[in-house]
Amino acid sequence: MAKDVKVSPLATSFDYELYDGDPDHLRTVVAAPTPPGPYVDPASIKLRHRIGRGYFGDVWSATHHQSATDYDENHDVAIKMLHPINEDQVKAFLSKFEELWVNMKSKQLQGVCWLHGISVISGKICIAMRSYEGSVGDKMARLKGGKLQLPDVLRYGIELAKGIQELHSMNVLVLNLKPTNFLLNEHDEVFLGDFGIPYLLLVVQPPDSDLALRVGTPNYMAPEQWEPEVRGPITCETDAWGFGCSIIEMLTGVQPWFGKPVQDIYRSVVVNQEKPQLPGGLPTAIENVLNGCFEYDLRNRPLMVDILQAFESSQNAVYSEGEWSDIGGTLSVVKSKTRGFTTWYLSKDLLQVGDTIRSRKLLNSGKSQDLAVLEGSVVGLEKDTDRDGFVLVRVPNLPSPLRVNTSTIERVTCGLAAGDWVRLVNENKQHSSLGVLHSVQRDGNVSVGFLGLETLWTGHSSEVQKVVPYFLGQFVQLKSNVETPRFEWPRKRGGGWASGRISQIFPNGCLLVQFPGRIVFGDEPNTFLADPDEVIQVSFDTCPGIIEKYQHLEDFHWAIRPLSIAFSLFTAVKLGVSVGKCIKSKLKKDLKNHQTSGDGRTQDGEVGGKSAWLRPNVANILFKEGAASATAR
Repeated sequence: MAKDVKVSPLATSFDYELYDGDPDHLRTVVAAPTPPGPYVDPASIKLRHRIGRGYFGDVWSATHHQSATDYDENHDVAIKMLHPINEDQVKAFLSKFEELWVNMKSKQLQGVCWLHGISVISGKICIAMRSYEGSVGDKMARLKGGKLQLPDVLRYGIELAKGIQELHSMNVLVLNLKPTNFLLNEHDEVFLGDFGIPYLLLVVQPPDSDLALRVGTPNYMAPEQWEPEVRGPITCETDAWGFGCSIIEMLTGVQPWFGKPVQDIYRSVVVNQEKPQLPGGLPTAIENVLNGCFEYDLRNRPLMVDILQAFESSQNAVYSEGEWSDIGGTLSVVKSKTRGFTTWYLSKDLLQVGDTIRSRKLLNSGKSQDLAVLEGSVVGLEKDTDRDGFVLVRVPNLPSPLRVNTSTIERVTCGLAAGDWVRLVNENKQHSSLGVLHSVQRDGNVSVGFLGLETLWTGHSSEVQKVVPYFLGQFVQLKSNVETPRFEWPRKRGGGWASGRISQIFPNGCLLVQFPGRIVFGDEPNTFLADPDEVIQVSFDTCPGIIEKYQHLEDFHWAIRPLSIAFSLFTAVKLGVSVGKCIKSKLKKDLKNHQTSGDGRTQDGEVGGKSAWLRPNVANILFKEGAASATAR
């Protein structure tokens, strides 16, 4: 395959000191004339020794030889040698890398490692990049406790967020953020050492089936990275999760989910929806944004611009007596959630004068937050930005505009709003045609999450049409014409498809359905995934016949039965304890009365040496009025 890669003429590179306002802090920059292509002659690369190993390949120390008529030079480089991929997919990877390489060279990214090019050695793809002094992970390993001080973490975080933001502006996702991929130069400046290799590998199918199920390093992966086609899509917000994991490791010196095997991490993150634990005593803005990074629904996570703002605002924070205070900065305090939506979700689409709006519906619910504003148009803003503020809305048939909180309304363009369910006009057999709208631009361009796609689908609003949405708690059943569903689906005893209740909706529209009417034993599953295009909503009104209506009522009955049984057991136990206490108290009282009674009666109940008949204690309880307490024999 190496012989099929065209080798471009090589251009020499050189180092120079960049003067950036402070002569005491010069920055070394590698510069070179832009070569016409990224391909490097494999014969010019001499591997020396391996210096690292990761999930996607090995890192080697190497020498890159460059020569021409007027120079002959050797450069120390680092080679990322990827694990083997299918030969027929190498060209697809190289093509995608070339597109990335051209964009990176044209924009001259500052926060990303310098690339020399790409080659194929012994059938393996090799990416040549500048050799750095070490990584943040290496620096942590040399420190006592293995953790960094907060000022260093904030400085690194700001530089990293800027680099990630640059890649996101090119529609490139990193997906492999971790301290060992944060490279340091001789001036302790940090650079992204991974520029999106997992993202580039999306175009190929790895031979290892285990690698095919995840896109990243397990300890730093967001829930949607484990099965992007099912639980995705992966977006810019996916990198927020990896960024948050990396910051926590830098602050604590402990890797998230340290010591757990891959399957246990999957169970913790994906199934149990657990989150890495934040260290205490952080500045408020940092704590808020890190909590946002670990929202299970990626739409509720912050973007890099939000993370950058939080880190920059916290640089002046001073730690004193167990608390952080802000000195000369803007250490903002934001609420984690506003009426069911995070601040980060609401800040992704700022309203403008002239926008058409409608009442915002809760995520995965049909209920609107503000029924007073069904639809209208924005005629005024209280501030230059509507974030956490109010707008004036003109509503038909009302004489004056309404002052409305922005968290209760959403923008509508071309009849669509973020969160709507849509269907492709021209169906695609490679993925589901029913999905969830993530964004709609004012020019009509849209991005949609579809089951079966690893990333967001992009197109125009004219290519999709709005459909009836699915909600949490709805009962669904496979369509009658579906013989082989995409996912496993249980059947009833009679052989027909069972009805289940939607318990979770993923950002791509994939449904997680629970079957409360099924009796399961052991580890047998009772929740199943479902393609929204293969199911139909079921309710009492939509059931065609008496039998179907009865079956639906039975399913609904079983859905509420666990709660009823639990309540009944609790009531019975509480009543039994109460009655038991009452009986015990009465018995003790009667016994005490008999022991302390006088009239010459002995403790054995005898009168004048003759035994007396005493009323039984149980009789005292059942009959308050009775015969005399003693009768002579």
